[in-house]
Amino acid sequence: MLNTLRKIVQEVNSAKDLKTALGIIVLRVKEAMGSQVCSVYLLDPETNRFVLMASEGLNKRSIGKVSMAPNEGLVGLVGTREEPLNLENAADHPRYRYFAETGEERFASFLGTPIIHHRRVVGVLVIQQKERRQFDEGEEAFLVTMSAQLAGVIAHAEATGSIRGLGRQGKGIQEARFVGVPGSPGAAVGKAVVMLPPADLDVVPDKTVDDIQAELKLFNTALEGVRDDMRKLSAKLATQLRPEERALFDVYLMMLEDAALGGEVVAVIKTGQWAQGSLRQVVGEHVSRFELMDDAYLRERASDVKDLGRRLLAYLQEARQQTLVYPDNTILVSEELTPAMLGEVPEGKLVGLLSVLGSGNSHVAILARAMGIPTVMGLVDLPYSKVDGIEMIVDGYKGEVFTNPSEVLRKQYSEVVEEERQLAQGLDALRELPCITPDGHRMPLWVNTGLLADVARAQQRGAEGVGLYRTEVPFMINQRFPSEKEQLAIYREQLAAFHPLPVTMRTLDIGGDKALSYFPIKEENPFLGWRGIRVTLDHPEIFLVQTRAMLKASEGLNNLRILLPMISGIHELEEALHLIHRAWGEVRDEGTDVPMPPVGVMVEIPAAVYQTRELARQVDFLSVGSNDLTQYLLAVDRNNPRVADLYDYLHPAVLQALQNVVRDAHLEGRPVSICGEMAGDPAAAVLLMAMGFDSLSMNATNLPKVKWMLRQINMGKARELLGEAMAQDNPQVIHSGLQLALKNLGLARMIGPGADKKL
Repeated sequence: MLNTLRKIVQEVNSAKDLKTALGIIVLRVKEAMGSQVCSVYLLDPETNRFVLMASEGLNKRSIGKVSMAPNEGLVGLVGTREEPLNLENAADHPRYRYFAETGEERFASFLGTPIIHHRRVVGVLVIQQKERRQFDEGEEAFLVTMSAQLAGVIAHAEATGSIRGLGRQGKGIQEARFVGVPGSPGAAVGKAVVMLPPADLDVVPDKTVDDIQAELKLFNTALEGVRDDMRKLSAKLATQLRPEERALFDVYLMMLEDAALGGEVVAVIKTGQWAQGSLRQVVGEHVSRFELMDDAYLRERASDVKDLGRRLLAYLQEARQQTLVYPDNTILVSEELTPAMLGEVPEGKLVGLLSVLGSGNSHVAILARAMGIPTVMGLVDLPYSKVDGIEMIVDGYKGEVFTNPSEVLRKQYSEVVEEERQLAQGLDALRELPCITPDGHRMPLWVNTGLLADVARAQQRGAEGVGLYRTEVPFMINQRFPSEKEQLAIYREQLAAFHPLPVTMRTLDIGGDKALSYFPIKEENPFLGWRGIRVTLDHPEIFLVQTRAMLKASEGLNNLRILLPMISGIHELEEALHLIHRAWGEVRDEGTDVPMPPVGVMVEIPAAVYQTRELARQVDFLSVGSNDLTQYLLAVDRNNPRVADLYDYLHPAVLQALQNVVRDAHLEGRPVSICGEMAGDPAAAVLLMAMGFDSLSMNATNLPKVKWMLRQINMGKARELLGEAMAQDNPQVIHSGLQLALKNLGLARMIGPGADKKL
């Protein structure tokens, strides 16, 4: 059964559209289960009815015409109950409804299973037989497994149709909506530019072209290039291989001929598809055919076809290296956005970012927030290879994306973009004003930095210091570990730029989702593995060089603070402090006269929450990293879109942990700041101020919004709101209660249009 299942899913995956995919499903499932009927009903979200979309065994004329509401018929019952229904004689069931046009009265037994994608019922898969009988457990289990496997495939095929502006019946529709995870707030209207990883056929987008002759010429050049490579390889290996082994190269050359793969690609190019898209289509079809074969030798040939495809693609990409054009209002789309990709787009052109993988707390999302670019992550249902050049709307508040937007929607979002621009101008006036509540409470607002570009942005927005300088950024953009001298220059620039304001430099924090290409860390579970202080304590040479560079960079400025990440206990802290004192001694012995800077600990592991007092006794300050602390307290990988909805820093457990940290740090007379994304949320900042945090550190983009909010609200009122939040046991209730309270105080404008979903 498993083999059958695998074959069906592979075949459906290679279908060119939804109609073809559904046709394959009903035919193959009917054959596999030996039933007389197999049908797929899909739920039409507009009419809220289950529509018969494909069938083998029922009257074909009824496809697209027969439909039923969720409270009608057996199909409606399966859909609303969200569980299988197995009947010996369907007509005996009180919910049975007869449709004359289907001709289904001939069939007695009925087995239906819901097709569920991301908790949403998208349809129902049904098999029927003439004789009265109960389908056995094995058959039911197979159909349930089939439905689960096909849910994503159906959603993807449907989305692909929507992208091209086609509804289920192939009729034109105005727009399609895709839901992801909010990555960076804001709204944008623009054109999609798909950025691909090098030579990966699977992600090549569709693209129509006018100059077919130019495409054919490009493809023929690539063909010649690969043929030449094959001949050279064959000649090179002539002495090492037997003649029958060398014959493989002849097979490759034959596959490239006009009568084989080469000719098929040419035929697709002539339909108006660009060379790369045509190659992907043809190679995909060949690979699918080979992989479905029972013969092991022939199945292995799939990898040969893939290899040829990649070689041809590499030539085509080489010929097109300069072809990525970034229009004004570019919305950059990729399977997995990387910080490097953001740098590729010319300044002033980038208005939005979309990523299939990653969550709102991926590093690229944090970078996007720092740059003020509306971003949606975790768009797992977006067929991103199909969207190149298509007009789109990005809603970074709600995590929504619209393709082919209607004139009404475009106008609506253009107004939001304009409102945001005016709001940003209004906030500029706050730059020189201190963050003081109406009843006189002073709250210092600091910034998180990592790039030199952050410095100017932070100063423009009136930052009072740096609560977190991510020292790993210079390491990540290098091809090797930067030397002490190189690090000294980078750190000096940061310290001098903010002098005399304090700059908190976190020691190297790699591992988890922050990788160095020249120092790879391969682990099953990187977030619970070798990261942060664990890496640098195991490599004291890296830690000492970095600490020495920081200390030397602070000479004459004396505004350095050192912060230690991922501390889980006293032993690690003592070891790190010993190394810092050793580095300080070495630097002074070399003649650099610098005082010992304040040293702090990051509280981002639950263990540190429960040892706050013990840790506080040994350091000068504490800083909560709310992103990681939330992730570890809730056991939610913040880069995984499947569980992104569970990641919530207003969860009661997180709020309680934060209160405990502030209380315990203050009992030891130590100041405590918070430098996660939570601090940059104007509504959450109200609660953090009420808890007693001594400073908040955030990305520069959000600083004016937080300052505006805190300057409007009395400390007494903030404590009242905190008391109400702490009395709740549900994060959603906390969100909506806080939002409503701020709205009633006339403070809703800083929360943005997406506030109804998540603050």
